[in-house]
Amino acid sequence: MKHLLPALAAAALVAVLPGPALAAATHHAAADATTAPATVSVKLADTKDALRGLWFSHIFWVRNVVVARLHGDAAAAKAAEAEVVANARAIAGAVEPFYGKAASDQLFGLLAGHWGAISAYLDATRANSKEEQNEAFSKLNANANDIATFLAGANPHWPVATLRGLLTAHGAHHVQQIQQLHAGQFDAEARTWAAMAEHMNVIADALANGLAAQFPGKFR
Repeated sequence: MKHLLPALAAAALVAVLPGPALAAATHHAAADATTAPATVSVKLADTKDALRGLWFSHIFWVRNVVVARLHGDAAAAKAAEAEVVANARAIAGAVEPFYGKAASDQLFGLLAGHWGAISAYLDATRANSKEEQNEAFSKLNANANDIATFLAGANPHWPVATLRGLLTAHGAHHVQQIQQLHAGQFDAEARTWAAMAEHMNVIADALANGLAAQFPGKFR
């Protein structure tokens, strides 16, 4: 399996979100990319659709939290935060049939760390604290590496460098979106949102392809 993130997708991400960190992340993702099997089964197509829905829900509810907190709407923020957590449990639950409950629980803990870093970056942005922003961004990148390492350890068809690149780029999208919404740059944020949604498809498909490669009997 070669080319999980096509070169064109990597180029599109860099064009939408310029910057050394994102450029480096997408470069590594493209360099270590893998492709789906030549024949796509109905089960694989259904798995991709399900994972795409879960990952899109992640960015949808996180954006709702960002908007609610920026507008000081505590009730809306609380409701959206509950959905972020429920979605993280659902994403983690998707691996349970393949790797067991312990792995699912561990992945949920890592996804909770992802959300915690995003939440901290949002709070730091609202407080106009560059130091706290940098700290939260460092935690976000470290968490991306932790998730990539965990997943790569479970599945040899998920190269750690590829996953690290995909997840680091995903984190950079969140950061860019928070900055743009905070600054009232709504046209720019609309473009970021489109890139985030497309990137969720790339991540979901990468995970589905890896599952199909490791467990071919489950996808016939």
